[in-house]
Amino acid sequence: MNYFPIFLTGSKLNTLIIGGGDVAARKIELLLKTTTKITVMCEQVSESVERLIDSHGLHRLAHNYQPGLLAPYNLVIAATDDEQVNKAIYHEADDLNILINVVDQPELCSYITPAIIDRSPMIIAMSSSGSAPILLRMLREQVEKILPDGYGKLAEFSFKFRDHVKARIKGIRNRRIFWENTLRGTIGNAILQDNTQQAEQQLIASLKEETPPPLGEITFIHTLDGDPDKLTLAAHREMQFADAVFYDELVNENLIEYVRRDADKFPQSVPSTMLINFQHALELAEAGNKIIYLLSGHQPLPHNSALSLSQINVQEFVSGA
Repeated sequence: MNYFPIFLTGSKLNTLIIGGGDVAARKIELLLKTTTKITVMCEQVSESVERLIDSHGLHRLAHNYQPGLLAPYNLVIAATDDEQVNKAIYHEADDLNILINVVDQPELCSYITPAIIDRSPMIIAMSSSGSAPILLRMLREQVEKILPDGYGKLAEFSFKFRDHVKARIKGIRNRRIFWENTLRGTIGNAILQDNTQQAEQQLIASLKEETPPPLGEITFIHTLDGDPDKLTLAAHREMQFADAVFYDELVNENLIEYVRRDADKFPQSVPSTMLINFQHALELAEAGNKIIYLLSGHQPLPHNSALSLSQINVQEFVSGA
């Protein structure tokens, strides 16, 4: 990745916007979703910028860029139409290790602003690393179509009951399954339809039910030629719920991106065509973990006595056809 994705805490931002035109106005409007600690530096500002300054009580420095004034800020946006001024702003901010964005000049940026889908507190940020803005816009349109406007309500509901669920349901995997069933089921639908009280009552009732201990399992996925675009939906879903994943150097590493982000990764130095690490996978599964074992190609699994005698649920998928 050329850019490291990160979310900044709005209350910690102290932003300087240099410029007073329409571009500056758009940047101010975006920042106002998070913070009002914004200073505008420009001798003359447009009506839209002036309105934003007045209506939100923003600070203004009524002069154009002057060097030596950036130190108090931790985020700077240069939105002037003077290329030399923009370069000077970039170099000063960069020397001070201040995050700097020069609008429409990625070579003069230490960060870029992604495309944003706001379902606060749920936020989705996407970027093409500046390489394909049209493709990014198309992707954003697709995501917005499948993302209900009320998704933020689901996030707020989850946060409200997070500690209650954590205290009642033991095991990360059990809680993950609980929340998926909850948010995709009748409770989630009730929230999206603004029946919050009904949803809360159903959740409290479900927490009173006895929760079984987590059951471990091992899923072997034969990935054939390793093309991620050929992953089946079943295999993708299994990978999203993994607690740990095993793979060797013959497996396409791009497939690891489809595994749950915080799953433990166990790269194997010996190819699975020679030896499959049944013992380690079995030990983790017996502790209640869901294990994914990625295998390149499609070779029959060798018999393993310990696995056959265990009570662990074993699945086998061929994905990539």
